[in-house]
Amino acid sequence: MQFFIEVLIGGLLSGVMYALVALGFVLIYKASGVFNFAQGAMVFFAALTFVGFQEVLPGWLGLEAGSNTVFWLAFLLAFIAMIVLGVATERIVLRPLVNQPHITLFMATIGLTYLVEGVAQMVWGANVRGLDLGIVDEPIAWLMDNYEIGVSKFDLFAAGVAASLVALLALLFQYTKVGRALRAVADDHQAALSIGIPLQTIWRVVWAVAGFVALVAGMIWGARNGVQFALTFTALKALPVLILGGFTSVPGAIVGGLIIGASEKLAEIYIPPVMQDLFGGNFGGIEGWFPYVLALLFLLVRPEGLFGERHIDRV
Repeated sequence: MQFFIEVLIGGLLSGVMYALVALGFVLIYKASGVFNFAQGAMVFFAALTFVGFQEVLPGWLGLEAGSNTVFWLAFLLAFIAMIVLGVATERIVLRPLVNQPHITLFMATIGLTYLVEGVAQMVWGANVRGLDLGIVDEPIAWLMDNYEIGVSKFDLFAAGVAASLVALLALLFQYTKVGRALRAVADDHQAALSIGIPLQTIWRVVWAVAGFVALVAGMIWGARNGVQFALTFTALKALPVLILGGFTSVPGAIVGGLIIGASEKLAEIYIPPVMQDLFGGNFGGIEGWFPYVLALLFLLVRPEGLFGERHIDRV
C-alpha cells in the first residue's frame, strides 16, 4: 500500500506540471479559438533564453556567476523576451489573420514553431544545458523516516509553483474584466469588436501571459530534464490533458493533468506484470503512450472534455 501511495503521489505531482504546460494552450485557445502548436517551442525558447542570460550576464555586468542577482535579472530579461515574442506574434501573425478559418491560424502556429525554435538555437546555440533552481532532487526525509514514502523535494516544489500559478490565473480570468473580455473574444471576434473590446490588446495580453507560463514551465522542466530541444516535445504531453479537461477550461487543465499524471505512473507499474502473465513478452514503456490511449478512449465518450463546452450544431 505504501508503494502504491508513493507512485500515486509522484504521478499527481507530475500531473500538476503537465497542467502548467496545458495552461498555456488553454489561454491561447480561449483567445483565438485555435490550438497553438507553437506552445512547446515557446517553452523551449523561454528556458533557453533564461539559461543563456544566466551565462552572459556575469561577463556583461561583472556579477558573480550563480548569484541570486544574476538569477532574477535573467528571469526578468527572459520574461521581457517572452512579452516581445507575444506582441510580435500578435502583430505579425495574428492581426492579419483576423476572421480567417481556424485551420489557417493553426497552420500559422506550425510555422511559428519552427521559426521560434530556429531563432532560439541561432541566438543561444543548440547545446544541452543544465538549469539549477537550488532545489535538490532527493526524498523528503520526514516522509521517508515516518511512512517510508519517497516524495521528491523538487517534485513537491515544482508542483507547488505550478499549482499557485494555475490558481492565480484561474482567478484572474474568471473574475476580472480581462477574463470576461477574453471569453467574449473567444466566442466571436466580430461581436467582441462591435461592443468595443480591443481585440489586439486582448491577444497581446494573453500571449504575454502564455509566455510567462511557458517561462515557468520551461524552467521547471529544464531543471528536471535539462534545457534541450526535447522540451518542445515534452509540451505534447499536454495534449491528453487538454482532451480530458477541455480546451477552454483552466480547472479542466488542472483536473486533466492530475488524471494523466497519476494514470501514466500507475499504468507503468501495474499493467506490464498483468500483460506478461497473460501473453508473455516485454510490455515496458507504457508510460510514454498510455496517456494518448486514455485520451483516445475519452474522445469516444466525451469529445468536449470534462469541463469543455458542449458544441451544438443548430439546423
